[in-house]
Amino acid sequence: ALETLKMLEKTDSRVKSAAAANLSALYYLENELAQATKYADLAVNSDRYNPAALTNKGNTVFANGDYEKAAEFFKEALRNDSSCTEALHNLGLTYKKLNRTDEALDCFLKLHAILQNSAEVFYQIANIYEIMEDPRQAIEWLLKLISLVPTDPCVLSKLGKLYDNEGDKSQALHYYSESYRYFPSNIDVIEWLGAYYID
Repeated sequence: ALETLKMLEKTDSRVKSAAAANLSALYYLENELAQATKYADLAVNSDRYNPAALTNKGNTVFANGDYEKAAEFFKEALRNDSSCTEALHNLGLTYKKLNRTDEALDCFLKLHAILQNSAEVFYQIANIYEIMEDPRQAIEWLLKLISLVPTDPCVLSKLGKLYDNEGDKSQALHYYSESYRYFPSNIDVIEWLGAYYID
């Protein structure tokens, strides 16, 4: 794949931009950040209106810890293609890193309107509500998530923790027990269940 894309990068600017964007994505996935950055720059320079190129450039900047600049690249990608779900998702994650929770929530709610059954989007929305100290909303979104992935022990234990914090011990017991059933090695879950039975 790398060799084919490297041959394509020698052609006209649109094809070069697409090939370089794909090369950047591949190198990013292989955690070769220097190469990913090099090809992201080439992709953006070849076609400044390519949302995939801008998203990849944002990813490399994000990986280097410059979240403000990464947000600018993701926003530019969205200006060029408002349906670029990867840019919208990554912009939401960037806003979370910047502690701009309202903007992060807005991104993920927009993404939910596009990808209505995405477990990742449900989780991110629930997590943001938890950060915003709105446990009722967090629980509501986790319950939607559990309808998609009913055997995820981490989500089940998160529900148990939220219900416990709300003082609802019976619901907390239910979700912690379910989490334990699917993954009996989580020490936090075992500890909570042990303390519950001692009480």
